[in-house]
Amino acid sequence: DKCIGGDVNMANKPKIRFKGFDDAWEQRKLGELGSLKNGMNFSKKAMGIGFPFVNLQNIFGNNVIDVSNLGKAMASDSQLKDYNLLNGDVLFVRSSVKLEGVGEAALVPQTLDNTTYSGFIIRFRDEYGLDNNFKRFVFGIESVRNQIMSQATNSANKNISQSVLENLELAIPSKSEQQKIGAYFSNLDHLITLHQRKCDQMNELKKYMLTKMFPQNGSKVPEIRFDGYTDDWEQRKLGELGTITTGNTPSTSIPDYYSDDGIVWVTPTDICENITFESARKLSDLGQQVGRVVPKNTILVTCIASIGKNTMLGNTGSFNQQINGLTPNENKYDPYFLLTESALWSAKMKGSAAAGTMQIVNRTEFSELKTWLPSLIEQQAIGAFFKQLDHLITLHQSKCENLKNLKKYMLRNMFV
Repeated sequence: DKCIGGDVNMANKPKIRFKGFDDAWEQRKLGELGSLKNGMNFSKKAMGIGFPFVNLQNIFGNNVIDVSNLGKAMASDSQLKDYNLLNGDVLFVRSSVKLEGVGEAALVPQTLDNTTYSGFIIRFRDEYGLDNNFKRFVFGIESVRNQIMSQATNSANKNISQSVLENLELAIPSKSEQQKIGAYFSNLDHLITLHQRKCDQMNELKKYMLTKMFPQNGSKVPEIRFDGYTDDWEQRKLGELGTITTGNTPSTSIPDYYSDDGIVWVTPTDICENITFESARKLSDLGQQVGRVVPKNTILVTCIASIGKNTMLGNTGSFNQQINGLTPNENKYDPYFLLTESALWSAKMKGSAAAGTMQIVNRTEFSELKTWLPSLIEQQAIGAFFKQLDHLITLHQSKCENLKNLKKYMLRNMFV
């Protein structure tokens, strides 16, 4: 099935819809479509034993309840009867510390025997025959979110009252159009989940290989090595690997120091990729005379406050005083190997900061940090391995983000 553009000026019709559907959607109040009811309040003594129950944590960030991941709470026979959960029920967050948490909702995908809930339930009436998948997404659309956000009260917890919910305006298409829309978004969620799961698996593999492909606990060799490498690794201070530079900030009161087409000037907030090619601000030719400019492949390590955000410059660049840079001697040391190993340097620095002995890692302290190194050829093999792994992580994360953006766009345009 293909989506087609609709007339954006026609009332109660979405901008994008599947071919064959042209009828206006019906406007209904939530209170007409179903009944609304608060869940149980559980005491601390009642938690942890007894029967399965659904709490708010099962709702946040989901649009379907994961029935395999429920807590437990004691409940009487009458409570099990009064607070039961049926296939097609929707659990809704009426109150949250954060405003954006209000209005999150998740579908109950099957009837759950002897299971209670601590949130707020919307039980849609059978006569309206709403499609389950359609229900999953209706509370995420922009028009509904806007109604919820505009009417949520601002107290210690953000709340939306039951009377406001009952008067929430929802636009409902025919059952067959609901099914197509629901199936489309369900498949989109499935793809997002697949890519996110793959990304998470790759990240876990990277963490594991960092502990196995680098020496640990005073050992001179790692547990896992490529075939043909048997020599001990040697310990070196970072200052012996190349040139150490602490960044600075050219005066922001002099606009001529900065330019849209200058070289990158990296701050910790700019570090979000393994290799950095862009920054929020850039240094002009004049700014470069005041800033501290380093070449491509310099490894940047945050050393004040946000210790552990590391990257490598993709081109000539500069950075602020929260960052120390290592420009390696590339005749002896592989840059990507050092970038990968910098995660282990940061772990040491974080440990020292937590102990209160090294809240700020200055240039001298950074230069004195010790690390383990194999031969250049083994460094290059390890660097290539992690570069490929990082590429796969970035690839799946990028696909995931693109799909999430597509979902946001379609939620705005495939619903009224």
